[in-house]
Amino acid sequence: MLAALPPEDYGLVAPHLTHMDLERGRLLYEPGDRMDVVYFPHDGVISLMTLMENGAAIESAAIGREGAVGLTAAVAPRQSLSRAVVQTHCRCSRIGANQLHEAWVKSPRIREMIDRHSEALLGHATQAAACNALHSVEARFCRWLLTCHDRISTNTVALTQEVVADMLGVQRTTVTAVARALQGKGLIRYRRGVVDIVDRDGLQALACECYDVIRRHYDRLLPAA
Repeated sequence: MLAALPPEDYGLVAPHLTHMDLERGRLLYEPGDRMDVVYFPHDGVISLMTLMENGAAIESAAIGREGAVGLTAAVAPRQSLSRAVVQTHCRCSRIGANQLHEAWVKSPRIREMIDRHSEALLGHATQAAACNALHSVEARFCRWLLTCHDRISTNTVALTQEVVADMLGVQRTTVTAVARALQGKGLIRYRRGVVDIVDRDGLQALACECYDVIRRHYDRLLPAA
């Protein structure tokens, strides 16, 4: 997202950016937290999780290098509606929301970027809500793997059964059964805490329509650098 900005607009934020690595499992925000920092991933996945009172959770959106976490706080002070958790090791840039707000005031392009990102994220969350209600666990697992693969620079995704179960809102035993089925079809290699993507085209053939719908949202609204 940052790389897609013209040089003069990037120059408004560049002096305030700091670069850091985020370890897997790190919590960036909980629901109700004030979002005073904006994170721009370079390589990795950050999930937005919707939480229930009984502790259950499910992923509503995944954010990678195409977007940012906490971006709406650049417009006005905001509280997080979701839990933002790092799902894969993530290199990122971060900036204070107040500093990004100053750039937002000065730059029409940055304002447009934030508006487009908000629209794309809403489309992602809306499609994910329908997907979680209507599609099979296997199709949703394939969608999630493809979504993750788009945002990392390797074919190996480090994740546990517990993480996948939370992402999909299912039991760990269900994740095990689906992963073994995909491995049996030669699409992935699955071992403790790691999934190797072997046949991306095969995964895409089994994924539900939501993967393509969500990707088209981002391609239309957030052109690549």
